[in-house]
Amino acid sequence: MSLQINTNVMAINAQRNLAVTNKEMGNLFEKLSSGLRVNRAADDAAGLAISEKMRAQIRGMKQGLRNAQDGVSMIQTAEGAMSETHAILQRMRELTVQAGSTHLSASDRLAIGEELVTLRSELDNIATRTRFNGLSLLTGALSVVAGGTLNGLATLDTGVTVTTTVEGRDVNPADTFTVAGAGSDVTITNTTTNVSQTITAQNMTGTTLGETQLLDFDALGLRLHMDVTTAGAGPFTAAAYATDVNAETLTLTGDGNATFRVGPDAGDNVVVGFTDIQSSALGSGGATNLDGLIVDNTALSSVAKSDVLLASIDAAIDQVSNQRAKLGAAQNQMESAINSLGVSVENLSASESRIRDADIAEVSSRLVSRQIMQQAGVAVLSQANTAPQAVLQLLQG
Repeated sequence: MSLQINTNVMAINAQRNLAVTNKEMGNLFEKLSSGLRVNRAADDAAGLAISEKMRAQIRGMKQGLRNAQDGVSMIQTAEGAMSETHAILQRMRELTVQAGSTHLSASDRLAIGEELVTLRSELDNIATRTRFNGLSLLTGALSVVAGGTLNGLATLDTGVTVTTTVEGRDVNPADTFTVAGAGSDVTITNTTTNVSQTITAQNMTGTTLGETQLLDFDALGLRLHMDVTTAGAGPFTAAAYATDVNAETLTLTGDGNATFRVGPDAGDNVVVGFTDIQSSALGSGGATNLDGLIVDNTALSSVAKSDVLLASIDAAIDQVSNQRAKLGAAQNQMESAINSLGVSVENLSASESRIRDADIAEVSSRLVSRQIMQQAGVAVLSQANTAPQAVLQLLQG
């Protein structure tokens, strides 16, 4: 073995190994202080990519769980109000049955009528007061819209546009509708911003046409109408379109703004419709709804009136019962989603932890080993630094 004093190879080797040990100790201290096995992509590139996807799913599930809990609270708010609505309807029915007897005097009937008017007013008050986070729940603002019928065509000259309406239907933003009928345009107009979109259903002779379109507006306040035009010579009668357009239906399916994202991905939604339970929407329909039959204290002025009102109240009770049943089913669905999401979050978090988190026992054991190596390295480096001094003895001798 040759001896040099200009270059101490042993010291350089000891320094390099000591530097490697110090770097490993730094990484181990970082893992212990952070609790993570993967602190950067260099620690485990594939593990980092997989764990980040899992983190996205976990955080999405946690938010979906909170959304579902909000949905349950919203449903419970509406259902609680409808419980009181049911109680009022039962009292109204009790009074109406009482008025079905002929032994009551006219003043008795007026007194009963006064209570009916008060009860009907409270029905409307409950509906308008029931809100969740500023959203009105029981006034129809969040209803899933039903179908409407197109009508009102007439005989006109060539080139004249016939405009018909879908009666009594409110259209919300992002509603989906199906056009059934050839040779027609369907236009939805936003009355707030005067923006409109038109869907043209192409004329297909002998073919039943069904075309679904999705329109999206920035605000509420929409009107829906259908235009029918012809391009030929001479007059035409709309009756020629009767099998295609007149009395055709539009099926409107609105998201009703009561959509709850109960999962981490698009489409993980629960849609809940909240029916209008104001007196104008409860009853046998039209003029025989409660608001039409209970106008003043003469609502029960005769047995005949009590019979009509009794049928309307029974229909109203059925409507509220059906809506409460739907809300109950939706609540059960959301509570099932909450339970499922809780289990999924737990399992996925465990999987992500196995990839990302540090095994403290294993890291501590490795740190002790590296500390011993560091002490040994320092001792070896000290000896390597003194090795060239042996050359001095040769020079002195």
